Amino acid sequence: MSQPATANNTLFNSPDPYELLVTAQNILTKSQTVTLHLLSKQSDCAGKLPSNPDPLGIGKTFQEVTTQLLMNPVKLVDAQMSLWQEHSKLLQNLMLRTMGYQVEPLATPSKGDRRFKHEAWESVPMFDFIKQSYLLTARWLNNTIKTVALENADSDHAQKVMFYTRQLIDALAPSNFVATNPEVLYTSLKTGGESLLKGLNHLLEDLERGKGSLSIKMTDHTAFKLGENIASTPGKVIYQNDLMQLIQYQPTTEQVYAKPLLIVPPWINKYYILDLSKNNSFIKWVIDQGHTVFIMSWVNPDERHADKTFDNYLLEGPLTALDVIEKVTGQREVNALGYCLGGTLLAITLAYLAAKKNNRILSGTYFTTMLDFSDPGELGIFIDEEQISALEEKMKGKGYLEGSSMAGTFNMLRANDLIWSFYVNNYLLGNPAAAFDLLYWNSDSTRMPAKMHSFYLRNLYQQNQLIKPNGISFNGQGIDLSLVNTPAYFVSTQEDHIAPWKSTYAGVHLFSGPAKFVLGGSGHIAGIINPPAKNKYFYYLNNKAKTTKNPDTWLSSAKSNEGSWWNDWAKWVSGYAGEKVPARIPGNGPFPALENAPGSYVKMSVLKD
Repeated sequence: MSQPATANNTLFNSPDPYELLVTAQNILTKSQTVTLHLLSKQSDCAGKLPSNPDPLGIGKTFQEVTTQLLMNPVKLVDAQMSLWQEHSKLLQNLMLRTMGYQVEPLATPSKGDRRFKHEAWESVPMFDFIKQSYLLTARWLNNTIKTVALENADSDHAQKVMFYTRQLIDALAPSNFVATNPEVLYTSLKTGGESLLKGLNHLLEDLERGKGSLSIKMTDHTAFKLGENIASTPGKVIYQNDLMQLIQYQPTTEQVYAKPLLIVPPWINKYYILDLSKNNSFIKWVIDQGHTVFIMSWVNPDERHADKTFDNYLLEGPLTALDVIEKVTGQREVNALGYCLGGTLLAITLAYLAAKKNNRILSGTYFTTMLDFSDPGELGIFIDEEQISALEEKMKGKGYLEGSSMAGTFNMLRANDLIWSFYVNNYLLGNPAAAFDLLYWNSDSTRMPAKMHSFYLRNLYQQNQLIKPNGISFNGQGIDLSLVNTPAYFVSTQEDHIAPWKSTYAGVHLFSGPAKFVLGGSGHIAGIINPPAKNKYFYYLNNKAKTTKNPDTWLSSAKSNEGSWWNDWAKWVSGYAGEKVPARIPGNGPFPALENAPGSYVKMSVLKD
């Protein structure tokens, strides 16, 4: 039997009056600032009705779902009876538990669902009832919509409905509400309500930083400083133009491979995803393997870059970098690596060079790269004509798309991990955001030039022109991926929501040259930034990718290996890296150092505290 609370064993703590006063003053000040932001937005929008008040088409989508449900009354009644029976059984189980009986749960969270990790979700019968009731209802809603409302729907419409149904289900989880989250209730009681006041203060801080729009703080922005404890691998900026700075890194070995390595990062976020804190830096690890490494740091575009096209990204990006590298190292041939959208640009670069009989790239490595966009996964939900037109209208005024728009889309793909977990931690529990290098990078979003972004969405995602021989042209040159015979190394990850691995697998068969496919564990970022020293996750190898069209068939006979795939890639790329030569010092050549890495372009940041 539990003992009554004593002076040394108390559930309730009295909050510090001074801390409460400071918090209350902060809340008052921030409330005034947020109110001014909201009034300013209302003033700016006064008399202006949006041309499309529902650009995502959510209202229209669920109106159609409701219509379909009402057209199938018998199936709907059957479904409702099923839900009623399950909840009756659940209520009976609750009564049995309160009398001390052990009963098997009717619904349990999926593996990895961290919303219900607090012990009270199981140990306290009422909270267990709330949890199971939610899980049963969520399962019922999913099944009912699939079997009743979407019985005759096409796959694109069905995917859109199920995506937004999941957003609704995630938002209504009992873990997201004070009264139904035992951890929040316990923390509130323990702190005398101070945790809720702190949470309100955090909410107002995020609203203030977003100037009236909620910008959830995922990590402690003050814990990282570019060039010091993140993006800190020593190097020099040796060249820059309107779109990129080219960084050459300081070698850590006396001898290096003759053939340099050029890295083409995506421009949706900053390049330093590959150069996080010291122990998480892919770039540092590659340098330690004896490579001369160059990377492009893309500019964070503004209205000056509105007319920059995909052609500009090709010409002023990798093609210019190749010329600079040749002058610096004396090597015309390089190995190249592209990440995500950077990998797509790398493939286009190779096809462009192949058409001109100008093969300067010895090998191409593709991290989570899509070339065939016929099945882009859930991202395809945002790429229909209505939504692209709405984006184009949104970009027209400024000449670019705010990085927060893209970040919001990606976060929705994993809402429980990237939205609601922070909502609970920051606002309901009142905890400060933790310091995490990957989330710092994730919050450091970049803008998209209007013309480039529109071209990319329409021609690649919407029309899938890249897989068609000469279906798309850059700088007047038709692009045919089948002309590329450069050896390729594809790395994808099993839980990738941005570039689904089965879609990236199709890229293996678009090139005419040899290709290797490796499937890592985890997701789009964690599966790539996976240093061997940590020995995390796993990776699958099967050298028959080129002769195996079906990705499931490839996986069924693949060998699973523990840990990181980095060592396997290092062995593969070294076969194209040439002999060893004396290490090259950045800035000692025809391109003197302009500034130290990470350079100034990467510091054009939207992060504010």
